[in-house]
Amino acid sequence: MKKTGLAILMAAAAAAFLTACGGTGKQAANTNSSDLKKVTFVLDWTPNTNHTGFYVAEEKGYFKDEGLEVEIVQPPEDGAAVLVASGKAQFGMSFQDSMAPALAGENALPITAVAAVIQHNTSGIITRKGEGMASPKGMEGKKYATWDIPVEKAMVKDVVESDGGDFSKVKLIPSTVTDEVSALKSKSVDAIWIFYAWAGVKMEVEGLDTDYFAFADLNPAFDYYTPVIIAGNEFLKQEPETARAFLRAVSKGYEDAGKDPEGAARILLKAAPELDEKLVMESQKYLADKYQADEKEWGYIDPKRWNRFYDWLNENGLSSPEIPENAGFSNDYLPRLNSPQ
Repeated sequence: MKKTGLAILMAAAAAAFLTACGGTGKQAANTNSSDLKKVTFVLDWTPNTNHTGFYVAEEKGYFKDEGLEVEIVQPPEDGAAVLVASGKAQFGMSFQDSMAPALAGENALPITAVAAVIQHNTSGIITRKGEGMASPKGMEGKKYATWDIPVEKAMVKDVVESDGGDFSKVKLIPSTVTDEVSALKSKSVDAIWIFYAWAGVKMEVEGLDTDYFAFADLNPAFDYYTPVIIAGNEFLKQEPETARAFLRAVSKGYEDAGKDPEGAARILLKAAPELDEKLVMESQKYLADKYQADEKEWGYIDPKRWNRFYDWLNENGLSSPEIPENAGFSNDYLPRLNSPQ
């Protein structure tokens, strides 16, 4: 699974994998493959449970029902956003935090977040249990694996200092973590930023006792959207109905994953058999009620929550120029919000 949205900016592309879902899925009535509109979706990392809805939609024929042939591909080293912005892919997976530099200034990219994959930020800091790091202040004097990115370090500084700690006493070491369990067991690092749905569940599966605190629990501004589905602005302008068709299919996939996590996990494992079966099963169960959470529709982006994070970046001088209100997202392509009444 991705390490965090921020980490993608520093990570090299993962090894090649099966880029198209292996399932044949059901066929839409009277639909020939030559009639299907080709759409490319770029992952953010190797396949994992954040992506299950796409594989479920492929396996169950939801894309074909919408007249689409979707190719799921691995990201380049600089992430999905560049491919999507250039029009070489119609959709991709990104994150509100790492989208920030793309939304303002000379390097702005023509991309828009069109759906939230998970409603609340499930990332936080994980440490070995009982070593005093159950809260941020405990990171003083401990080794934290950093990607040395300003937004990342500012968030860690915020939670440490809000807890009465001194961020300057946290030992920042360059992150070379590829396996969080091994890194903590070997004590090469003491604290790692993870997404609990994958790395945290992996700790449980492998029997490592840990302490953990979530960013969203410590500062409301940090309950931002991660991950999100992005699309190119020109594509959205030229083909809004294709975008809506894609999201109708994807929303069904994620709704199914929420209702039947074990069945969805089996579909993901069929598409990516290299994954650990127990980890996928447990991670899928963890995420089942988090895809849609307290919203009436999967994918909805709350403007207040979206703006709150970017307001925090602006207020802390982490975006130059400042990110405008309501920049970078749209609910206009979600199926229920835009269906005939």
